[in-house]
Amino acid sequence: MNQTGYTKEVMKHFQKPHNYGRLKKYNGLGKVGNIVCGDVLWLYLNVENKNGKEVIKDVSYETYGCVAAISTSSAISDLAKGKTIENALKINKEQVIKVLGDLPPIKIHCSLLAIDALSEAIYDYLSMGKKPVPGDLREKHQKIERAKQVIEERYKKWTEKEKQK
Repeated sequence: MNQTGYTKEVMKHFQKPHNYGRLKKYNGLGKVGNIVCGDVLWLYLNVENKNGKEVIKDVSYETYGCVAAISTSSAISDLAKGKTIENALKINKEQVIKVLGDLPPIKIHCSLLAIDALSEAIYDYLSMGKKPVPGDLREKHQKIERAKQVIEERYKKWTEKEKQK
């Protein structure tokens, strides 16, 4: 690790992020954020049927966040591209961290944000296509949605207080 606490791989992904930008053609979109640190991630998937299997042909993202958020977004885009939906759903934080060589413990949540964005994009793809959604993915989506509602409620209260000033 260098003096910033990041590995060379993290810095490579940050300085030259892979698959950055918005896909022109996508059929799955995952939008996630973390109110505590302010990171926001939109992850786009283009899934195609290949020999009877749903394969992620292309993936890209737009991230507003820190070095770790951008690097983990880049890493997850590399990990997911070319995988079947089933295999992409198995990507975990340890795999993301391994690609990056390591992350400071305080930045591990960034890898979870990237994983959540991938899960949400896959959920979006399956539900929009009226395809069966695995139970564990449905549960994860509901958990993410509940967290979004809490954040929106907190934000609503804050904006009401600001209007009263």
